[in-house]
Amino acid sequence: MWIYEKKLQYPVKIANPNPKLAGMIITALGGPDGELAAATRYLNQRYNMPDGRVVAVLTDVGSEELGHMEMVASIVYQLTRNLTPAEIKAGGFDKYYVDHGAGIYPASADGVPFNAMAIASKGDPLADIHEDLAAEQKARAMYDAILRLSDDPDVNDAIKFLRQREVVHFQRFGEAMRILMGD
Repeated sequence: MWIYEKKLQYPVKIANPNPKLAGMIITALGGPDGELAAATRYLNQRYNMPDGRVVAVLTDVGSEELGHMEMVASIVYQLTRNLTPAEIKAGGFDKYYVDHGAGIYPASADGVPFNAMAIASKGDPLADIHEDLAAEQKARAMYDAILRLSDDPDVNDAIKFLRQREVVHFQRFGEAMRILMGD
C-alpha cells in the first residue's frame, strides 16, 4: 500500500545539541496531541467511513503523519546525540535518559509514555471527523507552544513546516466533513 522513500518529508539538520528542547519536542511524537496518535487515529478511522473520498483523505493524512513521526524522531535524535553525562543532567534530560538512553521513546513532555487512549476512533463518521478537526488544531497549538519556547533556528525551521502541515490537514478534514454532510 505504501511506497517508502528513504528521505524525510522535510530536511532536519540540527547543528547544536539541546537536551532541554528535546525533552519538550518529544511530546510531538508521543504526547496526547502528537504524531503517533494522529497517524494511528486516522489510519484506523478510515474503515468506518461511508465514502471512498473520505477514506482517501484519512489514508493520505495518516500516512503523512507517519512521515512526521520520522521528522520529530530525527529532531530529538539530533538534539541529543553525543551528549556527555554532564550535558544530559544540565539539560534536564536525565530522567528520560535513565529509562531510554538516547533512544527515541514516544512520551509526552511530562514523561508520560504514549497511551492508546490518545487515539480517538468512535466508528461514527461525523464524530470521528470532528475529532480529527480538533486534533489538528491541538497539534497546531502544540507546535505554536514549541516555537514560543525554542530559540534554535534549525529546530524552528522544521517545526514551522510541521505546523503548516497541521493547518493543511485541518483543511483536508474540512473537505471530508463537507463530503459527509452531502455538500
